[in-house]
Amino acid sequence: MKIATYNINGINGRLEVLLRWLKEAKPDIVCLQELKSEDNKFPEGAISEAGYHAIWHGQKSWNGVAILSKTEIRELRNDLPGEDDEFTHSRYIEAFIRGIVISCIYLPNGNPYPGPKFDYKLRWMERLAIHAQDLVDRELPVILLGDYNVMPTEMDTYKPEKYLKNALFRVEAREAFKELVDQGWTDAIRSLYPDEHVYTFWDYLRDAYGRNAGLRLDHFLLNKNIAGRLVAAQVDKHVRGWKGASDHAPVWIELADENLPKAKASAKSRQA
Repeated sequence: MKIATYNINGINGRLEVLLRWLKEAKPDIVCLQELKSEDNKFPEGAISEAGYHAIWHGQKSWNGVAILSKTEIRELRNDLPGEDDEFTHSRYIEAFIRGIVISCIYLPNGNPYPGPKFDYKLRWMERLAIHAQDLVDRELPVILLGDYNVMPTEMDTYKPEKYLKNALFRVEAREAFKELVDQGWTDAIRSLYPDEHVYTFWDYLRDAYGRNAGLRLDHFLLNKNIAGRLVAAQVDKHVRGWKGASDHAPVWIELADENLPKAKASAKSRQA
């Protein structure tokens, strides 16, 4: 089974790119972030013609999340538990697909730091951690995937010193991410590539893609009931180079039908 996450950065403006990648990569399940689309403007018809069911929670600008699947989707929730009086954003949707709980995440950016947006980011991460603690020990397989807007370690950025005051690399956000993982989640990309620089995002400015000046912001966290099925992971970096593409590249993992001996798990090329 192939499960992907992709911050599309405007689904209607980049629908052609998305459909081209779906046809090429053939993922079974896809989580999308930053739809920038109101619910009634989501391109359901085009997605259906591409062979996918869909659920979504849209917003006019900046936010919005969706889950696509080749098989039936049962929506479980369209927000995290708890409330935040300062902001109302479409950043989380959760579904049950093929025996797996799929949580699609678009974590707040948090910039400029310091400020109310960064405080909101930390509050949102706290809400996520509370819900994740409830999910991690479930008997069902669970995957928390999406754009976390966090670089967990120095290996996840091409230039750590540049981002010391950036909300995506602030120590508070990194510690919150580590505390989340330490609940018992497996960081899929890092578990397969423990010593390598893997990037999923390249800024539009200063030819970041051409220089491979990247960041790893998109993550898969797997609970113990599915981590043993992890076979491979890859960043489809070439998609970032397509005309009109998002500043993120699609990222995917491959799962076996059942747990495999560790020796048989093979890390495929992370970048096409």
